[in-house]
Amino acid sequence: MIINLSETNSLVGEWLSEIRDASIQTDRMRFRRNMARLGEVAAYEISKTLTYAYKEVQTPLGSANCHVIKEQPVIGTILRAGLALHEGLANYFDKADHAFISAYRKHNRDGSFDISLEYVSCPNLEGKVLILSDPMLATGASLVKTIEHIVEFGKPSHIHIVTAIACTVGIEYVQRNADTANMTLWAGDIDDELTAKGYIVPGLGDAGDLAFGSKMQQ
Repeated sequence: MIINLSETNSLVGEWLSEIRDASIQTDRMRFRRNMARLGEVAAYEISKTLTYAYKEVQTPLGSANCHVIKEQPVIGTILRAGLALHEGLANYFDKADHAFISAYRKHNRDGSFDISLEYVSCPNLEGKVLILSDPMLATGASLVKTIEHIVEFGKPSHIHIVTAIACTVGIEYVQRNADTANMTLWAGDIDDELTAKGYIVPGLGDAGDLAFGSKMQQ
């Protein structure tokens, strides 16, 4: 299932306009906060799909029957670019366990790149709902490789992918190369073009650099 949060008019469109705007992106704090806001909206929408149970709560004046999440999800992110989105998810799923995956593009001299995955820290995922954040779903290669490795920690009952901008090319790659039977993609917006170097157009640029500063290529 693919859900484009921009298909319905909401504050998501306002935040995305600032996230994409080159004249506003120079404000790193606002960029990170807007990314976190997208994560919070996605968390709220995903919460509607979870399983709930009744819990009796004692108030100062009596007892109340409340709906609470039956089992907390695991929220994970692809470092480093996904940290701001992850913060937004964690703001709402404040009782969740966390997973961190170091997956990045390792550029070759000929201009091509490979996906390097060097570090995974993850709790048991067997039967759990996994919410995985990565701000840019471009080629889809890093997401597919991440899923291949992370299921070694157990098979989740459902995987929710949260991204600010997705590209149709990357979505199609994930559909061809990953088991999407129990997967939902939540995208702030979806763009159609991908450059030869694997960047989304119009996209927003390099989310990791915009949030945390430029990095040296190795």
